[in-house]
Amino acid sequence: MQDVHTMLAQLRRPGLLVRAARIAADGYRRETHLSALLGQTVLPRHGAAVMKLWEREAELDRQRRDRSSMYTPSHHVEVLSAIMAEARLLQAAAQ
Repeated sequence: MQDVHTMLAQLRRPGLLVRAARIAADGYRRETHLSALLGQTVLPRHGAAVMKLWEREAELDRQRRDRSSMYTPSHHVEVLSAIMAEARLLQAAAQ
């Protein structure tokens, strides 16, 4: 299995979506944002959180590509920014 940083580097999404997620990742607050995204009060470790978020992002990308009426770009940005921020936290914890 690839590490999170390799997976992020290989991710192919529209540039505007990625840029917005990078900006949003700077304001990421784990307790607030991750709790809201996962619907949990007890937060998983960084690696487990990234995998859950990754599954959600894949579904959002499928909706985007299918032009689903359920798709919201703002939610996609939230999930992508959480993945980016959790990857940073995971890397910092490993050092």
